[in-house]
Amino acid sequence: MTQKAVVLDEQAIRRALTRVAHEIIEKNKGIENCVLVGIKTRGIYIAKRLAQRISEIEEKDMPVGELDITLYRDDLTKKTSNEEPLVKGSDIPYDISNQKVILVDDVLYTGRTVRAAMDALMDIGRPSAIQLAVLVDRGHRELPIRADYVGKNIPTSSDEKIVVALMEVDKIEQVSIFEK
Repeated sequence: MTQKAVVLDEQAIRRALTRVAHEIIEKNKGIENCVLVGIKTRGIYIAKRLAQRISEIEEKDMPVGELDITLYRDDLTKKTSNEEPLVKGSDIPYDISNQKVILVDDVLYTGRTVRAAMDALMDIGRPSAIQLAVLVDRGHRELPIRADYVGKNIPTSSDEKIVVALMEVDKIEQVSIFEK
């Protein structure tokens, strides 16, 4: 794969997440009974950044959890034909029942990751609502799933790939399009 373009730099990512934080507060009329749950791996760091921005605006802490969807993926047998899946474990240190859970991920593509995340959440508790926040929506949905909050819509072809690089994981901060 070769890098075609950098579509978001560090400043653009920061602005997009600030806007999403404001939209979350606005739509939910504050943050009462709201929790953020990041989908491993990069969704966790995006959720933590959103929580930080929301707490700066609302002057209240927003709970953040981590969700590992490895065992809920519908492509598990394809990805792990000869090896056991690497399960990192979920960490949601609060009851999500009767809470508005805002799932957070880096890229929304086919919708399969989000479907798996919703299945995993329902095994943990019964939220009053599930909302979805993503840094990038690239289109090409295979399931009827739509994000409630989108940092940036980046239409892509099926031959392209969106790569989100975050400082916490990749030591660089950018969103790029790669060609196969």
